[in-house]
Amino acid sequence: MKKLLLPLLCLSVISCAKQPEPEKTVDVLLIGGGIMSATLGTYLTELEPTWTIDLYERLDQVADESSNAWNNAGTGHSALAELNYTPEKPDGTIDISKAVAINESFEISKQFWAYQVEQRILNNPKSFINNVPHMSFVWGEKNAAFLKKRYETLQHSTLFRGMEFSEDPAKIAEWVPLVMAERQGNEKLAATRVAFGTDVNFGEITRQLVDSLNSKTDTFNLHLQHEVRDIVRNDDGTWKVVVADLANGEKEIAVNARFVFIGAGGGALKLLQKSGIPEADGYAGFPVGGQWLVTNNEELVNQHQAKVYGLASVGSPPMSVPHLDTRVIDGKKALLFGPFATFSTKFLKNGSWTDMFGSLTTHNVMPMANAGLDNMSLTTYLMGQLVQSQDDRMDSLRNYFPAAKDEDWRLLQAGQRVQIIKKDADKGGVLQFGTEVVSSEDGSIAALLGASPGASTAAPIMLHLLERTFKDKLQSEAWQAKLKEIIPSYGQKLEGDLELTNKTRAWSSERLELTFTPVAPDTVELEDNVPAVEATL
Repeated sequence: MKKLLLPLLCLSVISCAKQPEPEKTVDVLLIGGGIMSATLGTYLTELEPTWTIDLYERLDQVADESSNAWNNAGTGHSALAELNYTPEKPDGTIDISKAVAINESFEISKQFWAYQVEQRILNNPKSFINNVPHMSFVWGEKNAAFLKKRYETLQHSTLFRGMEFSEDPAKIAEWVPLVMAERQGNEKLAATRVAFGTDVNFGEITRQLVDSLNSKTDTFNLHLQHEVRDIVRNDDGTWKVVVADLANGEKEIAVNARFVFIGAGGGALKLLQKSGIPEADGYAGFPVGGQWLVTNNEELVNQHQAKVYGLASVGSPPMSVPHLDTRVIDGKKALLFGPFATFSTKFLKNGSWTDMFGSLTTHNVMPMANAGLDNMSLTTYLMGQLVQSQDDRMDSLRNYFPAAKDEDWRLLQAGQRVQIIKKDADKGGVLQFGTEVVSSEDGSIAALLGASPGASTAAPIMLHLLERTFKDKLQSEAWQAKLKEIIPSYGQKLEGDLELTNKTRAWSSERLELTFTPVAPDTVELEDNVPAVEATL
């Protein structure tokens, strides 16, 4: 019995109804109208222009769930400021391997977007990406010492040259006046700053990519208000996807597809389970929502030009890292602070309260239970977040903006994320942050599970998916040549090669209308005994 609570007999005529016969066959069927499907569809259209591609989205427009600009922080996640990507090891050294990998991944995303600008698929770069310095800010002797050690360690990576460090309150006030205004006491402060950080509107990127596919490509078809209800493997190895037309009385249609990608955000897990592939067994999902404090007060907004990340409270999960951000959405600036966690059993912001329970199976219930027992700190954190008042949230904000006034800030509901829980031989089940591609052995179906840094690394994630699901095609001269055209650094590693890093960043920055100053080779003298850092993408 696949489902934990699945009844043995059909309980309604609808659930027992015979599935419709397929109306057509397509080469690729994309589920979910977010940045992942938009990115994969763009890749495949450029690699195989004759392939037919259908995209199905349950809402009445694309990019209205996790990719929506207000449903995420808009940070071009490149590990320039996110302190949870550089943990301190028991021996006191700083592990920067994850930061290096994420930074290199984001450079691939920037190249992908820059190429699309060249091809006039993406238009007006300022509408979706803008320079916003990335900063880390901490207080207290211990935290300041950690930040300084992190800065010094990152200087041994070619990807992080150009980062500035300061413990001087006057210098930090020059970088972020609001953070230092009316700050009391003589507590030790420290900050790092990278001027070429970015703020990204992933919703705008998604809309432009899909609009281009839909208007310029005869082989692409967009289907809004269509909800995927079932995914069944055919005898010939293709997939029958049953879809309900929500705008037409929920009439069900079926489409055969040679390849299926499930990029439905929080809804991906349940759809992957419907496929019945054994690779999906043991995966469960834990939903966590978020809220932001937001202000559009122009006087405040104009004084702050940075994404300022701090340290999570002791015992808090990585998702709780507070940050005070400049946002640029639809040409208008705003300030955002958070996140504050919320909890519901929905897997999507526009989902159902039964989502989490409906995803339980005989294969994943124990991994989920074991992961829950092993992450009591997360439960404690969520309980604390759920009972917070607006005064509590404003007190948190005042750690980063001491002069904040209640009347300037409103609470905004952000998106819903589903963190991965997977079977583990030692612990039974582990809660895993980040994203993961799950695919069938034959590569005919794949899904993306998980969350941050997600959208920021959509281009390399989908490139990784292509490598797993189209292995033979990827080895062809035609695909190799095209991928090197789309991603100029494809097949090369930026880490350890300052000349290539400067060249690549200059190329993408010019096309994306970003400011970037190449770093001179002799900017930092490195110690001979520091080992090279490997980036695993």
